Amino acid sequence: MSEVLTEPQVRTSGFTIHLSPVINLTDDQFFELCQINRDLRLERTAQGDIIVMPPTGWETGDRNAEITCQLRNWAKLDGSGVATDSSTGFKLPNGADRSPDAAWVSRARLLNLTPEQKKKFLPLCPDFVIELCSPTDDLDDLKLKMDEYMENGARLGWLIVPKDRHVHVYRPGAAVEILKGVQEVSGEPELKGFVLNLREIWEPNI
Repeated sequence: MSEVLTEPQVRTSGFTIHLSPVINLTDDQFFELCQINRDLRLERTAQGDIIVMPPTGWETGDRNAEITCQLRNWAKLDGSGVATDSSTGFKLPNGADRSPDAAWVSRARLLNLTPEQKKKFLPLCPDFVIELCSPTDDLDDLKLKMDEYMENGARLGWLIVPKDRHVHVYRPGAAVEILKGVQEVSGEPELKGFVLNLREIWEPNI
């Protein structure tokens, strides 16, 4: 029996393990792999490669928590959808398994899913996604990830870059808009009434 080798491709914030075509994990197998490696954040590309990302630094964790808190609070008051954090996985239509730093899905779409589907990675792309660029993230990689969300059904996406105080705004079929030095960003018209206050993202209260 020949030895199976994988060659990790080193990334700025983690590494990629190439499995295909030697190993092809089923959706259930990949889900179980994530469950037994809870200290790692695992994603899977449409090609079947596994991206391994270590836990974030404390400052990034604080920023991420602030973003999720604001989105979650708005979602609970609005009632038209549900917001989730960076630990939540989604199975995109192209076959990739992704975990945006924050996401929102309309209740109308959730009603089409079974209780069993909701226990695992949701088989859809969120309506709205946020990715936060940490000091160790590769910005070009995150831009490609945002493009993937748009191509798979997201209606709105924000790529937040604290280092530059930029917010890259993504909409399907539209050019990326880069907001520079703003103190807040609105989710209108896709997320009526949602405004993300960026003051604590640019300057964490720590």
